[in-house]
Amino acid sequence: MSQIRVTLFTRKQCPLCDKAKNTLMELKETWGFILEEIDIAASDDLTERYGLMIPVVHIDDEEVGFGFIDKFHLSNRLQEKSEY
Repeated sequence: MSQIRVTLFTRKQCPLCDKAKNTLMELKETWGFILEEIDIAASDDLTERYGLMIPVVHIDDEEVGFGFIDKFHLSNRLQEKSEY
């Protein structure tokens, strides 16, 4: 089984992004996933795709949440991924 990869699409000056990152850091202690943080300001494509949605969380390239990131929902999704 390969290690789960979580991607957080974010940008500076985003309070919801900061909360999402804190939530992910808490979950990382339990699930041990690889966390990648991507600032959407670095790419016009990402800014166009996620500009109004951030923060956006992907688990293994699947979008699983945006805006307010729910810890319980993410934990359930990580549980599902770990069972494969």
